[in-house]
Amino acid sequence: MKKIILTLLALPQLIWADVSLDIQKGVFNPFQMAIIKFGGASSLAANVRDVVQNDLDHSGFISVISEKAYVETLTFDNQPSFADWRLLKSRGILQGKVEERGNILIVHFKFWDVYDEQKRLDFTMQAEKKDWRRLSHIMADRVYEAITGNKGYFDTRIVYVSEKGDQGHREKRLALMDQDGGNHTYLTDGRESVITPRFSPVAQKVVYVSYGNGKEKAKVYLLDLNSGEKGVLTSLEGITYAPRFSQNGQEIIFSQAKNGYSNIYLYHLNTRKVKALTRGASIDTSPCFSPDGKKIVFNSDRGGKKHLYVMNSDGSNINRISFGDGVYATPVWSPDGALIAFTKVEQGRFYIGTMNVDGAEEKVLADGFLVEGPSWSPDGSMLTFYRQERWGEHSVHSGEAVLYKIHKSGVFMNKMKTPNQGTDPSWSPPLPFKKG
Repeated sequence: MKKIILTLLALPQLIWADVSLDIQKGVFNPFQMAIIKFGGASSLAANVRDVVQNDLDHSGFISVISEKAYVETLTFDNQPSFADWRLLKSRGILQGKVEERGNILIVHFKFWDVYDEQKRLDFTMQAEKKDWRRLSHIMADRVYEAITGNKGYFDTRIVYVSEKGDQGHREKRLALMDQDGGNHTYLTDGRESVITPRFSPVAQKVVYVSYGNGKEKAKVYLLDLNSGEKGVLTSLEGITYAPRFSQNGQEIIFSQAKNGYSNIYLYHLNTRKVKALTRGASIDTSPCFSPDGKKIVFNSDRGGKKHLYVMNSDGSNINRISFGDGVYATPVWSPDGALIAFTKVEQGRFYIGTMNVDGAEEKVLADGFLVEGPSWSPDGSMLTFYRQERWGEHSVHSGEAVLYKIHKSGVFMNKMKTPNQGTDPSWSPPLPFKKG
């Protein structure tokens, strides 16, 4: 993938503090904005605009006003009539122009603060035409940041397990797509069965487990998405579960079963040395580092039922943090370090939830016959997971595994479109780009 080149007119950042959400009162005050029809000679102008609008609309905190209500016809070079747009209660206006120079696509856009009557963003971006979706996502990221004050998450990807076939002959392929479902591609050919892919927090690398043709022992693979290089982590051979990168991307933390028990280990990618972090007669699984790398959350049955525990990164000072009813699993630390997402099973039903890092304020976000595998967006505002309903329920997707995105507040849940069924999603860090 070619790097994206951007030119930015530096202007003060705009933050609307009154964009708010009160879950208890059910009050939502979104930021309403207009996206003017993009100009320019490129046939991709409408496509770029559509992707930008879809990104912003699905963020939850932004509402794009229908074109049918627009009060004036604007071109890219015209300044808006702000008083007229205020009557429409539009608080921002995005204008764009898309041009082509050979195989290069050039996108210009401006973002206006309607209330203050000021231009807050003025960007020029260019890339190869095949990367037009990336340009669109980056544009949406910049607008989102100007509105909310938080980094956008639209220029990211999701790796997951694509599944098809009956339960006796299930094909499980590694698949990759943009966070909105675009640019979908398969990374494995289906001859090997894959599970639990996990993105590096700092690079476009994925670690996952493969069972080969079903007769081979499980192997842990490390895949570099930029180079296509794939290798087996030989020191991790055996019954290994849920490998995951450390926050600096230099280690792999995982659980391995030996002698009837499972313990947590750390594998250094450079030295290839393995260090045991737990050594108990229990089932310790699904470890995940805190963002600062100082703590690890995992689930364990050391207290009888499976609950969540936190320990220091060297394996010391283990403390239980979950105390609710049911069985807890798949804990994942949020990027800002404030929350831990998890899966819980209680009375035969599955739940996706979050809690504070000390276990307080447990909150349920989604539930179903089977919901599992939460993964945070890099900005920490959204989660992706998969849901599978019982056969016979919800006839449109009876028995199918479907990927979803949901805001950490528990609202704005959206189904993600995939060619086949999907499980085990993992969100990438932001894609790299070159400033010019």
